[in-house]
Amino acid sequence: MWPQFGGKVALVTGAASGIGRASALAFARAGAKVVVADVQVEAGEETAALARAENTDAIFVRADVSLRPDVEALIGTALEMYGRLDIAHNNAGISGPQAMLADYPEEAWDRVIGINLKGVWLCMKYELQQMLRQGGGVIVNTSSTAGQAGSRGVSAYVASKHGIIGLTRAAALEYARNNIRVNAVLPGTIHTPLIDVFTGGDERLLQQFAESEPVGRLGTPEEVASAVLWLCSDGASFVTGATLAVDGGRLA
Repeated sequence: MWPQFGGKVALVTGAASGIGRASALAFARAGAKVVVADVQVEAGEETAALARAENTDAIFVRADVSLRPDVEALIGTALEMYGRLDIAHNNAGISGPQAMLADYPEEAWDRVIGINLKGVWLCMKYELQQMLRQGGGVIVNTSSTAGQAGSRGVSAYVASKHGIIGLTRAAALEYARNNIRVNAVLPGTIHTPLIDVFTGGDERLLQQFAESEPVGRLGTPEEVASAVLWLCSDGASFVTGATLAVDGGRLA
């Protein structure tokens, strides 16, 4: 049975496209009120409109998750509108440029770590404060298969995704007795705008990615969203500190 979230409030960052949009719409279909967050205003507003088309409430808030004032304002707006925060999917992330570690630009490193890792930490910091006040909640962070394996040319991305797993496990242990669960999803090669950045729109390279998957195809954002919804549901009530790979068998 598909999880139901009627009466719940779900926040999704990086929800203008890809996995974030799929997650926001899946929560909307399951009855949750949805707070859509992203730096891309037009696409973020579109996600919120698509969520409202599922007969639920949804708002868009522009937020750069690497900036504390933006994150504080994001959580504040969610509480202003809906009065609580039951679920958070911290999904915002970027890939950064491709360069060998010795040549990796410092400013690019700071940007990738700032959004991917500091951004998750900042979001969790303020989400957890509210969840503690209200007596519980669920957080899912988007890491990656790159959080458990290395990859050439994207050292900042790999480091940030490893770091997200560490943050997830630490928070899960710290708040396990406060009725707050914290888990992570590890998407493999999912056909999102991020993979288009990696491939540069080269169809042959995209096909090579697909053929390298054990299942012989790329994953979809909706498949990751399904895993996120399960982790946030009562069906996963005994699951915290977990890393759930949605990768077509790649890590295996």
